[in-house]
Amino acid sequence: MGDPRRLSKKYDTPNHPWIGERIKKERELIIKYGLANKRELWKMETKLRTFRRQARKLISDTTEQGAKEATQLFNILKRYGILIKEDVTLDDVLLLDVEDILERRLQTLVFKKGLAKTPKQARQFIVHGHIGINGRKVTAPNSLVTVSDEEAIAFLPTSPMSSESHPERAKTITEESN
Repeated sequence: MGDPRRLSKKYDTPNHPWIGERIKKERELIIKYGLANKRELWKMETKLRTFRRQARKLISDTTEQGAKEATQLFNILKRYGILIKEDVTLDDVLLLDVEDILERRLQTLVFKKGLAKTPKQARQFIVHGHIGINGRKVTAPNSLVTVSDEEAIAFLPTSPMSSESHPERAKTITEESN
């Protein structure tokens, strides 16, 4: 069962640590999405690797159970908004990139929705407990958001950030037009 004090790793590190091209690409993604460290990027890459591994396994499985598992995989990816096409195939899952998963993180969606000025500020708002989904506080910037919950991302009513006159609050397009 394992030691309860030692949690298992949720990511895989790169096979070779000193490849300059990979390090440069990782650095660009960290800056673009406001990640705290490479570990967060590796978690998303591992999640993508899991989806792709399952798709490769299902390509060769022509049984009824394989079709059922493929449908379940498609439903998961559609629920999170990673695959948005209607008629998806397993090849579409294999074509996914890590940026497709990074776009669905709470931190990225808070920034894209205009609740924060920068990705780093979006992270700060989430960690400090100012952001909620459906009125429930969420303090994990790395969590994936479903398509149905995407519209429900907002400042919590108990947060001082919920006031539109707060100096750190980003001006949204609708606020600027008023």
